[in-house]
Order: sequence, then structure tokens, then C-alpha cells
Amino acid sequence: MDAPEPDQTPFSAVTTQTSRLQRRYQALLDQSTPYVAYRWVGTGVALLLFFARIFVAQGWYIVAYALGIYLLNLFLAFLQPKFDPSNEALDNDMEDGSVGSLPTKQDEEFRPFIRRLPEFKFWESATRVILIAFFCSWFEVFNVPVFWPVLVMYWFILFFLTMRKQIQHMIKYRYVPFSIGKTRYTRSSE
Repeated sequence: MDAPEPDQTPFSAVTTQTSRLQRRYQALLDQSTPYVAYRWVGTGVALLLFFARIFVAQGWYIVAYALGIYLLNLFLAFLQPKFDPSNEALDNDMEDGSVGSLPTKQDEEFRPFIRRLPEFKFWESATRVILIAFFCSWFEVFNVPVFWPVLVMYWFILFFLTMRKQIQHMIKYRYVPFSIGKTRYTRSSE
């Protein structure tokens, strides 16, 4: 007598469970969307817990350095526009020989500032990488011995080299990327 064949194979059962977990995770993300301040406070608390773990354990500096570099790249993508007018001007120079410029008068075309990395994706990626770094800080295999002051200096050098253009832009145009509500973007008088 043959046993009845199961309705699901082990692979399809795992796929079903994975799909259900992904839907629950997405539902939680969708519910958290309007709570910007609470999301960032939670991420800040997770980052402080990670810093406390590194400080108490006196190690895992390479994990902290990798976290810092990744967060720097996320922050840079958050500050940059999706479509950079200065790059478009360079592309247009090749085609028609004219020099493109940003709109400076009220009657010229207005292009709203669209970020290359939206705030929600920035938050989600930052939170995820902080939790991964915190998890890695509990395993000795990730505790690579390094001279941490060199990593700190190298991180600051990378920060100022990569952020130089954004800092100059923020100073020149008085751009405040973190204002609540609308992003303030005014032209300074020269």
C-alpha cells in the first residue's frame, strides 16, 4: 500500500514561509512610514547600543569603520539630487555646444529637488546595516586587530573629500536638508 503523496514539497513549504515572512515585514514597513521621528529615534538608539557595545568590548573597530563608511555613502546619496543639473549641462555641452546653467530667475523652469536616495530607503538601509554590525560585534571572527586612530583619521579624510562639494553647495545656497516639512532651498545674495 502506497502512502499518499504530500501536497507540498519541502522547497515549496520553505518558499511559502519565506513569502509570508516577507509580506509581514513589508506590512510592518508600510505601517511605520508616517512615523518619521520615531523611526529615526529607534535607529539612533540602535546606533548608540552599537557604540556602547564597541566601547565596552574594546574591539571590532573594523566593523565600526565599515559601518561608518556605509553610512557615509548612504548620507551622500541622500544629499545628492537624482538628476544633477551640473552633470546634465556637461552632457548637453557635448551635443549642442551650449553651456547649460541652473535656473536663477523666476520665469525659468523649476525642477523640484528629488533625492537620489529617498528618506525611507535611507532609514531602512541605515537601520539594517546598524543591526548587522551589532550582530557581527558578538563574533570574534570579525574582531580584526587594527590601530583604530588611523581608521578614525582615514574616515574623516574620506568624509571631507566626499562631502566637500555638498558642503560648499549647502553654504552657497543656504540649503538645509533636514528641515521638517518642505526642504528649504534659497539663493544667497552675492
